[in-house]
Amino acid sequence: MLSQTFKLDGMSCASCAHAIDAAIRNIPGVSQCYVNFGMAEATVTFDANQTSVAAIQAAIADRGYVAHPWQPEDEAEDDEASRHHYQQELQTLQRKVWVGGIISSLLVFGSLPAMTGLHVPLVPSWLHNPWLQLVLTLPVQGWCGATFYINAAKAWRYRLATMDTLVAIGTGAAYLYSLVATLFPYLFTSQGLSADVYYETVAVIITLILLGRLLEIRAKRQTSVAMRKLIGLQAKTARVIRPEGEMDVAIAEVRLGDVVRVRPGEKIPVDGVVLDGSSTVDEAMVTGESVPVDKHPGDEVIGATLNKSGSFTLRATRVGKDTVLSQIIQLVKQAQGSKAPIQRLADRVTGWFVPVVLAIAFVTCVLWYGLTYNFTLALNNTIAVLIIACPCALGLATPTSIMVGTGKGAEHGILIKSAESLELAHNLKTIVLDKTGTITEGKPTVTNFLTVNGTAHGNELALLQLSAAVERYSEHPLGEAIVQYARTQGVDIVEAQHFQAIAGSGTQAQVNGQWVYLGTARWLQTLGIDTTGLASQAHQWESLGKTVVWLAVEHTIAAIFGITDAVKPSSAGAIRALQAMGLTVVMVTGDNRSTATAIAHEVGIQHVIAEVRPDQKAAIIAKLQHQDATLPLEHDMLDTHPLPFPPASLSVKRVAMVGDGINDAPALAQADVGIAIGTGTDVAIAASDITLISGDLRGVATAIQLSRATLRNIRQNLFFAFIYNIAGIPIAAGILYPITGWLLSPIIAGAAMAFSSVSVVINALRLGNFQPRSL
Repeated sequence: MLSQTFKLDGMSCASCAHAIDAAIRNIPGVSQCYVNFGMAEATVTFDANQTSVAAIQAAIADRGYVAHPWQPEDEAEDDEASRHHYQQELQTLQRKVWVGGIISSLLVFGSLPAMTGLHVPLVPSWLHNPWLQLVLTLPVQGWCGATFYINAAKAWRYRLATMDTLVAIGTGAAYLYSLVATLFPYLFTSQGLSADVYYETVAVIITLILLGRLLEIRAKRQTSVAMRKLIGLQAKTARVIRPEGEMDVAIAEVRLGDVVRVRPGEKIPVDGVVLDGSSTVDEAMVTGESVPVDKHPGDEVIGATLNKSGSFTLRATRVGKDTVLSQIIQLVKQAQGSKAPIQRLADRVTGWFVPVVLAIAFVTCVLWYGLTYNFTLALNNTIAVLIIACPCALGLATPTSIMVGTGKGAEHGILIKSAESLELAHNLKTIVLDKTGTITEGKPTVTNFLTVNGTAHGNELALLQLSAAVERYSEHPLGEAIVQYARTQGVDIVEAQHFQAIAGSGTQAQVNGQWVYLGTARWLQTLGIDTTGLASQAHQWESLGKTVVWLAVEHTIAAIFGITDAVKPSSAGAIRALQAMGLTVVMVTGDNRSTATAIAHEVGIQHVIAEVRPDQKAAIIAKLQHQDATLPLEHDMLDTHPLPFPPASLSVKRVAMVGDGINDAPALAQADVGIAIGTGTDVAIAASDITLISGDLRGVATAIQLSRATLRNIRQNLFFAFIYNIAGIPIAAGILYPITGWLLSPIIAGAAMAFSSVSVVINALRLGNFQPRSL
């Protein structure tokens, strides 16, 4: 399966987006398609064995639109092209609005006597001459409004009906009616009718709709301000140290492994590792953290962050599209181009909206003429129905809010991969937290080491050598802590054979002809190893929140390690904030129950599930998802591992998992919303729906608050759009006339339609003021 993003030309309304979506989905081999009207993009996932990019382009072309394949490496060039296109479109629309506005003003002024039925002394008689009005209207009809007619003709050719169809039919009917009245007035006067003309209606409607589009594209441009800020963060050049000397090169010319010098006040050009020197780096633009971070040799630095004080050199480890910033940009674009479930209703409505409006307009015309025999009145009401019916507001309601919301998340160091994740997060009830690296720092250190024989026999270094030999092959943080401790004690690490890691239990290997085991007491007991000799000391360490790793040599307990992983300073406050939002917080860890309980007590978590194997984490998430919220949580949620929940009725319909390790990836994928700590592993980040770049647990509360604010904004937009059309179309059709004697002028209908989309976009832009609440 391949995924390809296309830039789309020719879309003018939400109906166009629906037509393109339908065309792409009908192609064999296409599994997913997201057409974003707000961004004029389509993201298609397809089977390369059944279809191709060219076939998708051809299907879009068959509907009268043009698709250009887009790649991540085109980002900077695309942004420049987008700005150029935006300026051209803006200037053209501004000229058309000015021309249309001046002509419309003259036509309305000249038509005042006809519209009011009164003599207006200031209006010269020649200004309401129908022939003059015809000539004045031609530039508006032929140039300002040409796009509507061209797009409507194109849509008709492909058996489609769009917003342009409604505008073209409405203004075209008024113009043709006026043209016949001007050329052949006797056709009306011979029937006792007045040969009225409606040139001012045509000109004003076209001008108002163009004004609405001008305001709309200006407002839509603001929805992508966060994306443009991210792109603007990239450094333009880098000072590279090569054999021929130091030189400034374009950022695209930096190669993997290059040595780059970074001076005070400069942006770090690419991701890398500090080789020489030290400094403090402001990473707020990427992680959202305002406190500068100290950097020393061996520390990683992120491209686009700001070097504050010192000077240092780095070795480039990620360049181009592989840098953290480039990946952030792609994740944000992916999220902005995706479609939230709440948008499906608007999409369904948009699909049949225009044909239904055409049918309502036809019925309006027939009924009014049949009841009044006044074709002029029937025509006015028909035009009002056609003009006021604008599906663009429906098409913009969701994507504009998603664009602003995901962009705002990136500003706070929260990467949201899809609109669906953003929507689901607002309805979460339970947050499941891993312990190591999520609640704690994930940098454990050995604080205690005790052998079975105490220190009397002086065998500590020999046992440390055996332990380090085994753990040097382990990727687990506890294993790394043991190796580091052995090195600080001056132990030479020897080779081990037949190494094996037992997930969630420990490690084993053969060292100097002896089998060595390091892991949990429970695992060693399953191997038939007696752990009673050090059980009392181990329990005491665990009650203090320390993790105990047991060492056995040839099936005999030899020693225990006490390892401490400090709790992150922000964890307790973050958990209180989640609980204040009405969420149930559960800690799931593979650590023993005593240690887990001590850590949970420190940060204020009431619900703890300890001694969980990695394969059980996903099963726990699944059980929580399907648990009946009206019943107390069961103690036998896992047949093989009873869970020590206190009896409580917890609402657990939507579950989020927060973790950072490889062993968390299945649980992150199983959860309704998987939230990865950005300082964790790539596998965990890939399996998650939301990534917290800074690794700060407070980002979970911020992400949920942002989700709630975005969904609230979307609902407001959809309400405005639906109410506008539900109320506007019947009023335009004249439903209030029998009660109030009031009819909607096509000019007022045009103004209302023009500003409906603008109001939706402006409401979405309010999300740009989002700030997380401190709870």
